Amino acid sequence: MKVHFVTFGCKANQYDTEKFRQELEARGALVVDDVRQADTVVINTCTVTNQADVEARKAIRRARRDNPAVQIVVAGCSAALYPSDYAAMEAVVGVVRGHDPLELAALIAPQSPLLEHDEEPIGAVLLARDERGTRGWMKIQDGCDRHCSFCATRLARGASRSRLPADLVAEAIGLAQHHAEIVLTGIHIGHYGVDLNHGKQKDFSLSRLVETLIAQVPNVRFRLGSVEATEIDDHLIEILADTGRLVPHLHVPMQAGSDNVLRAMRRWHTREQYRRRVLEISERLPYLGLGADVIVGFPGESDDDHAQTRALVDELPYTYLHVFPYSVRDNTVAAALPNHIPRQIATTRSSELRELALEKGLRYRRARAGQGAEIVVEAGGFGLTEDYLRVRLLGDPNSRLGQRLFTALAIENDELVAYV
Repeated sequence: MKVHFVTFGCKANQYDTEKFRQELEARGALVVDDVRQADTVVINTCTVTNQADVEARKAIRRARRDNPAVQIVVAGCSAALYPSDYAAMEAVVGVVRGHDPLELAALIAPQSPLLEHDEEPIGAVLLARDERGTRGWMKIQDGCDRHCSFCATRLARGASRSRLPADLVAEAIGLAQHHAEIVLTGIHIGHYGVDLNHGKQKDFSLSRLVETLIAQVPNVRFRLGSVEATEIDDHLIEILADTGRLVPHLHVPMQAGSDNVLRAMRRWHTREQYRRRVLEISERLPYLGLGADVIVGFPGESDDDHAQTRALVDELPYTYLHVFPYSVRDNTVAAALPNHIPRQIATTRSSELRELALEKGLRYRRARAGQGAEIVVEAGGFGLTEDYLRVRLLGDPNSRLGQRLFTALAIENDELVAYV
């Protein structure tokens, strides 16, 4: 059987697709890049916005058009929320309401009826290798217990569920045989271990997990995926500052720099709490790749609210930003809020923040020129530094593909370069 994958959405979804791939390959399937060669197409959906649902349906129709004989299986977050809608589409032979690779494998090989799904087990299958590149992804938890007013992911992914440290160590040891870097990802990794703790015992946390991985998995560096700034404890800051094994790069969602908007978003922190924690972290590190998500044009966002967000972006040492105009998502509290912002205003505000972020990123790259860096060599003649800078590699990078190397950075036409 030949299988083609189409994946939408976040890093956790990409990891889930790798688990799907591994499980199907273990049952004799061959993964193909061309949908026209496939017997089955697996579409791993996202539901972060209404448009994400639309794109998934477009992908189904496109696969059917490109290969009229193909059978389609739909999985992921959108499939968890709208299983009947997908099951009714032409050529869809099954729907997995979530991301369980064992359910997907049972559905495809052998074929079986539509599966019902409540909440998938966490960590039932270990990922041995990430086929997408030189860096490996490892999902440490799934789901979310927060209730941000703009987000439907918790409805699709369920409650926060943490994988056991022993399973993660075993998976990391396997991944380290093939990858120079392992990225710890999930839906809400700052809540790692909360569900594993009992009573007053606090034996499990993100910082303790990282400490365990560093101690038991040598010869690989670790990177955190997106993590809330206010959930980074002092122990984790110490690991970032002192070990050299957890790279100095953090992606800390801000969403807004105004307390009025943060309250409307049902975020659990204030502007000042976020600001103070980011500064405490950055002051401990000699250099730091720092990114954030920002939603602009949220319902009720005034000019003053936007000005506060811009001021916070200007103050904090960001090296890049992901800026999104607010998009209505069905089944969320925010969709019913009054005073939605016209699209043109949201677009203008987005452009302002993106331009500011580009300026800050350029200043940071120029400051890093002339300094040393540890680079993971990736395909295409590029590499990635510990602080999340893309570097064009000179010399013969293919001979060092997948390796970590220490080298000096230079800058040409505002692009970082390094000699291999």
